[in-house]
Amino acid sequence: MKSVLYLLIIVSVLAQSCKKFENEPEERVLETDVFDPTDQMGVQSTAYLLGIYSFLPDGFNRIGGDFLDAATDDAVPSSERSTIMLFTNGQLNATNHPDNNWANSYTLIRRSNVFLNNIGVVPIPDATKKRQVAEARFLRAFAYFELLKRYGGIPLVGNQVFDLNSDLNLPRNTFAECVDYIAAECDAITPDLPNGSAVAATEFGRVPSEAAMALKCRLYLYAASPLFNGGGFESNPQLKSITGYPTNDPARWQRVITIAEALIAKGYYKLPAGTGTAAYTAVFTTKINTDIILSNQSSNSTVIENANAPVGYVAPTTSNGRNSPTQNFVNAFNNMNGTVYTGTTTSASQYENRDPRLKAILFHNGVQWLGRAVQTYEGGLDKPNQAFKTQTKTSYYLRKFMADFSTSATYSNQSHNFPYFRFADVLLSYAEALNEVGRVEDAVRQLNLVRARAGIAAGTGNRFGVPVGVSQAQLRDLIKNERRIELSFEEHRFWDLRRWKMSNELSATLQGLTITQNDPLYVLKNVNTMAFQPKYYHMPIPYSEIIRNNKLVQNEGYF
Repeated sequence: MKSVLYLLIIVSVLAQSCKKFENEPEERVLETDVFDPTDQMGVQSTAYLLGIYSFLPDGFNRIGGDFLDAATDDAVPSSERSTIMLFTNGQLNATNHPDNNWANSYTLIRRSNVFLNNIGVVPIPDATKKRQVAEARFLRAFAYFELLKRYGGIPLVGNQVFDLNSDLNLPRNTFAECVDYIAAECDAITPDLPNGSAVAATEFGRVPSEAAMALKCRLYLYAASPLFNGGGFESNPQLKSITGYPTNDPARWQRVITIAEALIAKGYYKLPAGTGTAAYTAVFTTKINTDIILSNQSSNSTVIENANAPVGYVAPTTSNGRNSPTQNFVNAFNNMNGTVYTGTTTSASQYENRDPRLKAILFHNGVQWLGRAVQTYEGGLDKPNQAFKTQTKTSYYLRKFMADFSTSATYSNQSHNFPYFRFADVLLSYAEALNEVGRVEDAVRQLNLVRARAGIAAGTGNRFGVPVGVSQAQLRDLIKNERRIELSFEEHRFWDLRRWKMSNELSATLQGLTITQNDPLYVLKNVNTMAFQPKYYHMPIPYSEIIRNNKLVQNEGYF
């Protein structure tokens, strides 16, 4: 009996040994599954393309729970534990970098190349295929620009898809080569993308042709700016050519003008009708409008309110007050008539008769929200001074991107799409370039389109506060300030200060208010002094990338 049992065991083992096991997980999705010659609707390949969009940066509370603007003179993080302070405390290095965009961008580039190298086998209509190829090339170009503005020149990999056997020791291309490549990509794909007017509501968030033009406009704006246009600080000539143009050429501003005029001439994107606080707020709470050229899509929610509104409200309206705008930022808002504000900073009267965008962008003490006045005075509901409680450091909270809940009892789900490209940004880029080539009054007209929508009073001669006979230098400052206000908390200020080489603002002492309830007494206080070194004009290439690629040269000042 035992011998029979042993025989059965042996036969069973032999049978198992002859069974074919999986060489790879059966549930694994292969490229041949995604790019299927029998998929006439292109369901899988389209899903793959749309998945690439998810690798674009989401600007909302992106860095340690904070907006990137909390690393500028416009705000500070409310939490003492936020990693964003590495940008301003002098501790930023190649291993301690809160905005490491390198791996994410090259993942996007790789996935775009996978799509481009395989979409040819999918039997979708030629018009659909042409548009999708253009989208993938745009996403790849956008990723390269995101790298370029952080690091300077980076390795351009063309259409290559690397595998484990590939030689990944790639040198950095020069800044000029990168600019030329991205610009050429934008030119090539613009005719194959639909105009904004032809993008269906169900496809809003996919790339229109104007987005490729807006990317080229921003690329040329940066390339013409002081840091990149011959203004590099590097002592090594080779590295200087990698991080910017070695010599200045004022004619580079004309490229901005040309592409901006071409985009404007297409006619679909424009500043929406209306002026003042409500009109400005609607740009960010109305999912589809003609100011938004391309934005990061998300489902309607209350995440922005929950993350950033004042902290004194209770469930279901609990908020974390993550960002504390500075008094420096408040001081930047002009008077209602467009002139520079020179009044008090230590009284509630400072908030009256100011640029209407102030009330759309900031919470200050006394503003109505959820049926009560915001209390940012010492010991108030929104500044309780409790141990380990995250709260405003400046007496201000961020309101931008939120709908008007001033008289509501609770929050309701709202559209919160982070803008990548806006028409207002194009107008201000156009104004900046016009001014730099000496067309001062032409620049004034573009600036005043933005000021008019903001609700600034037209005044005598419809100047919107811009003095008659304004000089190029004076208008340069006005344009910079307009970008600071109009594009606040959209990830522009951080990069603008660098491309303009504004070291004073990058090392500014940041101020807020201490408010006592009874008087009420408003007292200025210093909340932070930013540490800045020239090396911080560029970001450090991650150390993990430097050690795996022996041809990758680190930016000056980092190790």
